[in-house]
Amino acid sequence: MSETPTHKRVLLKISGEALMGQRDYGLDNATVRAIAEDVRDVVALGVEVCLVIGGGNIFRGIAGAASGMDRAQADYMGMLATVMNALGVQSALEKQGVATRVQSAISMSSICEPYIRRRAMRHMEKGRVVIFAAGTGNPFFTTDTAAALRAAEMGCDALLKGTQVDGIYSADPRKNADAKRYQELTYLEVLARDLQVMDAAAISVARENKLPIIVFSIHEPGAFKEVMLGHGRFTTVRDE
Repeated sequence: MSETPTHKRVLLKISGEALMGQRDYGLDNATVRAIAEDVRDVVALGVEVCLVIGGGNIFRGIAGAASGMDRAQADYMGMLATVMNALGVQSALEKQGVATRVQSAISMSSICEPYIRRRAMRHMEKGRVVIFAAGTGNPFFTTDTAAALRAAEMGCDALLKGTQVDGIYSADPRKNADAKRYQELTYLEVLARDLQVMDAAAISVARENKLPIIVFSIHEPGAFKEVMLGHGRFTTVRDE
């Protein structure tokens, strides 16, 4: 089996929910450690890796707005939740011997670097994993959009989304046994079929920058490395 990765530089988007494991809230240490081990193995292949992590395991802005909060204020709270997750994943990666930097779109110099594009690229060139926190720094944008934006800015070869299932389905396969799994899709098919893998803004950024999106299950041990070697189960979104 080939050990040559299919991409040289990638961004991995992980939802906050993926960090919960079997818990109802917060971080599950065993789950975070397993993800850190996956990232370590991909870095060992010589791949330059950056991460964007959601905050839904702690606070979700749109849910806060639905319960009566001001939407912008709720989104800022969600951004702070992503910083907490980023620090947790940074700690787990460093315990695996992976050099890591957290860069936040909202300045908080006591705990992490500000987001500076060229500095982030230099970190990656030196083999460090860069974790982008606080989304885009703006309310009304999801961390999916932040992931597509940062992947484009970093000149990544692909945007990988680690989810709860092993690809994109016509419906949630955990709720609908008849859901169809797709092997490949175009950006326009994702939008036209209203497949809820990423929001429309993220798909549009990826499409404009010809950035392939690869969706796989983050909960399968070693899945990130398998996907980077072109194996395993995943769905790819790209132009025709």
